[in-house]
Amino acid sequence: MVHAGRVPGWIQRLLRVGERTSGVPPSANGASSFHLRWEITGRFRSAEVTLEVVEPPQVAALHFWALQADFAERSGRHRGGAHLGLQWFPPHPASTAVNWGGYDDTGRELAGTDSTLPSATGNPNTRDLPWRPGTAYRLRIERAGGSSTEAAWSGSVTELGPDRRTPVGPVTEVRRLLVPGGVEITGCAVWSEVFARCDDPTVVVRWSDPEVVGVDGRRATPTAVTTSYQTHQDGGCANTDSSVDGVGLVQRTAVRRVSPPGTRLGVPS
Repeated sequence: MVHAGRVPGWIQRLLRVGERTSGVPPSANGASSFHLRWEITGRFRSAEVTLEVVEPPQVAALHFWALQADFAERSGRHRGGAHLGLQWFPPHPASTAVNWGGYDDTGRELAGTDSTLPSATGNPNTRDLPWRPGTAYRLRIERAGGSSTEAAWSGSVTELGPDRRTPVGPVTEVRRLLVPGGVEITGCAVWSEVFARCDDPTVVVRWSDPEVVGVDGRRATPTAVTTSYQTHQDGGCANTDSSVDGVGLVQRTAVRRVSPPGTRLGVPS
């Protein structure tokens, strides 16, 4: 299910003139990012999704693919967010790592427990993890205790079999983040953050089977997501794209963009 954005096609063509499709993204952090925001409302105690790196990077530049959870108190006060995902990061063994980190509502980095996983870079958020291209991994963010003044949130990764559903290894908890307030998840997205050149070889990742569990214990899945891309003015590449295949939602770099910003993509069931 795909619905085009509201911007007329002829205006989109004009806007594409001169957009960035080569070179290093001149954004503040040196990356080009694009997101898929889940269309789901409520208050949740966990969120999870399956990630598969279909075509891995071929260059020595950081790539980060993550599930993001937005936190808020029951009063409605926003309390920041956190992201859990796999990284292609050359300083780590075989360039593979996992990251579980986030920021509070003031922009300060969230504290957390010590990870049992080693880290070649010594970063508390980024740890060594031997993931493999072509293999599906289940990313899960869930409430793991805490109090009315501070909540503990676990980030974990589980390798799945060829059916993309059956675990074939143990659950690997990266660590637990400590979030101020008795927060719950109030929004989710998945995204790619790419520090490579816009014209480096194409990288492809697939997201599938997104799911949340409400504070009442009920499970739910988003039926659609909405696309967004880092703009030219903010240093983004114009040749990134999000689409749907027969399995899930696919994000690609260095390709012609088919789904403009604001496109609504149905989630395969």
